[in-house]
Amino acid sequence: MITVPADPFPYAFPPGKVALIVIDMQRDFVEPGGFGESLGNDVSLLRAIIPTVAELIALFRREGWPVIHTREGHLADLSDCPPSKIRRGKPSLRIGDAGPMGRIMVRGEPGNAIIPELAPIEGEIVIDKPGKGAFYATSLGADLERLGITHLVFAGVTTEVCVQTTMREANDRGYDCLLIEDATESYFPSYKAATVSMIAAQGAIVGCVAPLAALSAAVEKSEAA
Repeated sequence: MITVPADPFPYAFPPGKVALIVIDMQRDFVEPGGFGESLGNDVSLLRAIIPTVAELIALFRREGWPVIHTREGHLADLSDCPPSKIRRGKPSLRIGDAGPMGRIMVRGEPGNAIIPELAPIEGEIVIDKPGKGAFYATSLGADLERLGITHLVFAGVTTEVCVQTTMREANDRGYDCLLIEDATESYFPSYKAATVSMIAAQGAIVGCVAPLAALSAAVEKSEAA
């Protein structure tokens, strides 16, 4: 077992049964000129975590542990997108409309792609999800079962929406979860802070929280033992 100093208590995981899930590091959410910025958000807040997420991914690749990427998006005909979801948002810019990087939230469009800095490599699983959570209407559960995964480490955006939703889904399915605090972000810093606190509250009701440095040090310590 590798034990990571974390909040509210140390997070221990078996090296052969852990996977990293990187949530929605997509061009439309993270890059200038994308959908996120068109809604008035400051994407520089999200871009700030790219080096940390890259370092986290590199750690997992180096150890030979699975890295799983997610993208939120819909089929071109929007048949997998509830009308209620399409109605939400700014009336002039909705899911399926033409945006700065192609049709908004549509699979295969330029904005739906994962940013080049964090692009998946051959053999890594990419989950296309129609909802906020990565388990709903996807193969993620089956993929994790096939890989024998029991513990999950999370990174990505946004903390309070897709990251938290997926962590809650994982928690309900019995996975032990760890959020890397400096590898996740929100357009609204106060939302991130509240979510991080909420996740670790009441004895890690959703999961544990730790910085990347704590995870890296724990892995290095285990290798030196």
